[in-house]
Amino acid sequence: MHIGCPKEIKPQEFRVGLTPNAAREAVNAGHTVTMETGAGAGAGFADADYTAAGASIAGAAADVFAAADMIVKVKEPQPFERKMLRDGQILFTYLHLAPDPDQTRDLMASGATCIAYETVTDDRGGLPLLAPMSEVAGRLAPQVGAWTLQKANGGRGVLMGGVPGVGPAKVLVIGGGVVGTHAAKIASGMGADVTVLDRSLPRLRYLDDTFGGQFKNSYANAGNTAELAAQADMIIGAVLIPGAEAPKLISRAQLADVKPGAALVDVAIDQGGCFETSRATTHQDPIYDVDGIMHYCVANMPGAVARTSTIALGNATMPFMMALANKGWKQACEDDAHLLNGLNVHAGNLTYYAVGKALGIDVMSPSIALRT
Repeated sequence: MHIGCPKEIKPQEFRVGLTPNAAREAVNAGHTVTMETGAGAGAGFADADYTAAGASIAGAAADVFAAADMIVKVKEPQPFERKMLRDGQILFTYLHLAPDPDQTRDLMASGATCIAYETVTDDRGGLPLLAPMSEVAGRLAPQVGAWTLQKANGGRGVLMGGVPGVGPAKVLVIGGGVVGTHAAKIASGMGADVTVLDRSLPRLRYLDDTFGGQFKNSYANAGNTAELAAQADMIIGAVLIPGAEAPKLISRAQLADVKPGAALVDVAIDQGGCFETSRATTHQDPIYDVDGIMHYCVANMPGAVARTSTIALGNATMPFMMALANKGWKQACEDDAHLLNGLNVHAGNLTYYAVGKALGIDVMSPSIALRT
């Protein structure tokens, strides 16, 4: 199979879909790999690193899209890229379709087979291709939130760990999954007073057993959320419903009860955000003010630490990429029901229920898509 990897063009996105090691694995298995020139530069990988691995270098994205049977990326294809997809081509990347009707319709119109990293599952009920970036984003969230809290950035001017005689910042983490757990670990490590909210009692028991001495937890209901939000200096939104639009857990009306200058960090912004007032921002212009509350809603947070993120993502995606290349998408998905769960679009049809529900689009069962 011919595998192509273009340079990411989303603003301030420095990650790359293929590491040189992944390219080498594919070439050693008999596949052809074409990289767009400069694709790995933001993550510290030169074109020479890829040619040493056996890949070829193309001068433009159009050359990559035209040659490749499978496109491997990091972020969802931008409008310019979506026009270059073709019937029968495989797209393997993050998609986050639920809040993005334009992308969804463009991918359906392309005729391509689109497999989304964020909905591939594993036998433990996890999301193995989302987890590495959730870990990175979770660990970044208190760091960027602490920066947002600085007075020069419009924040409350509160230091995360406080100092002797002055209490620490109060941090509320909504969601106790991968993002929330890593955010709470880092925030508590910075000395903050941290509480994690979640609706799963087994998850709360796990957090209490594992981290009881580091941070607190509480059951996520409307009353607890409102009470703790009003006390918080920083609120980190870390709620995920796989493939679906994120629920809105803090309304605009509730901002009136939040401390002036508090920082809201919405890690769920890729799925539409879990604060009513959230809108996607970039690393170049990351924060904005709504009613005196500072919002940090960068849609590709892990791109800020592109080398770490690229290597972590590559470690997770490579086995699935190799299965797709070695077997073709149909056989690979027949052999692995977890990979089949990643199928979002095929041959003009939407194949992921949560996206169809969010956008009001009819859905074809993935099992039927395998037979078309």
